[in-house]
Amino acid sequence: MYDLIIIGGGPTGINIGIAATKAGLNYLILEKGMLANSIYHFPTNMTFFSTSKKLEIGDTPFVSHTEKPTRAEALEYYRRLHQHWDLKINFYEPVEEMQPLTSDEGYRITTPKGTYETMAVALATGYYDQPNLLNVPGEKLPKVKHYYDNVHPYIGQEVLVIGARNSAAQVALELWQKGSNVTMAVRGDSISEKVKYWIKPNLENRIKEGSIPAYFNTTVQEIKPNSVILNTPDGKKEIPNDYVLAMTGYHPNFDLLRQIGIELCDDDSQIPTYAPETLETNLSNVFIAGVICAGMHTSKLFIENTRDHGEIIAEVVKARKEEKVVA
Repeated sequence: MYDLIIIGGGPTGINIGIAATKAGLNYLILEKGMLANSIYHFPTNMTFFSTSKKLEIGDTPFVSHTEKPTRAEALEYYRRLHQHWDLKINFYEPVEEMQPLTSDEGYRITTPKGTYETMAVALATGYYDQPNLLNVPGEKLPKVKHYYDNVHPYIGQEVLVIGARNSAAQVALELWQKGSNVTMAVRGDSISEKVKYWIKPNLENRIKEGSIPAYFNTTVQEIKPNSVILNTPDGKKEIPNDYVLAMTGYHPNFDLLRQIGIELCDDDSQIPTYAPETLETNLSNVFIAGVICAGMHTSKLFIENTRDHGEIIAEVVKARKEEKVVA
C-alpha cells in the first residue's frame, strides 16, 4: 500500500512529490498526460507573468535567460526536477475511479492500467484541461479552438477571438500584429481591468482606430463553417469567419471531484470543502492542492502562492503514518 497517491503531474503535483520524497513517504504520481501537461499546451511563445524565482519549487533554482521565464524554459525546469528528484510518476494514466477500502483505512484507485491502494490521496489536477464552453451550435466544428498555440496557422484568416481578459487580449494583439484579420466578441462592455497594464492600452488603441473590430455586450449565437452569428446590442450580425478562438477561461475538473466524493460549495464559486490548515477535504486523508482550492476563482491561486501546499500535505500524511505505526 502507498502512503500517498498524487493525482496530477503538473507543477503542484511535482511539488507534492518532492515534499513526499523528502518526508520519506512511499508515493506515486498518476498523470493523465505528459509531464507538466498543461504547461506543454500553453501558447508556444508564452512568457510567464511571475519571475523564475517565484516559480521555484523543491529548493531547486529555476534558471532562465530573463527575469520572467518562457514556456520552453519552464518545461526544461520541470524535466530537470523530474530527473533530479527521481520522481515516481506514471504518465498517460488517468484516474477512472476511487473507492474507500472496506477492510482498512485508505482508498483503492483504478486506472486503465491498474489498481492501486493508498492510505492518502492528494488531488493536484489544476484547471487548464477544462475549458469553459460556449454551448452554442457549431462549437464542435474543427475551426473552433479553446487553446491558442501558434500564430502561423491564422495568418491571412478571418479570426474571431472571444473574451476580454489576458489570454484574449494577448491573442488578439499577436494575431493582428502577424497579419490575421481579427475581430473580438466581448460579453461585457469593455476590456477587463485585469488585463496586464502594458497590453490593455495597446489593445484599446487598436480597437479605437478600427484595426481590431470589437463587438461589446455581445454573445455568440451560432458558429457556421464559413461565418459566425453574433447577438449584438444592435441585433443579430453575421460575419465571415475561418477560425474561432474561444479564450473564455478554464475551470477545475469538478466532475472528478464529485465522482470521488468531495463536496463543493453550492454557489457559483464551486469551491471544494477543505480545511485551509491541512488542505484535507470532507473525505478523510484526501487532500487538494494548487489552484483547484479556489474553485471557479482560478485567478486567485497560482504556482507561486501555493508552493507550501506540498509540504503541508506531506507533513500531515507523515504524522498520521507515524501515529498509525505507534498505535
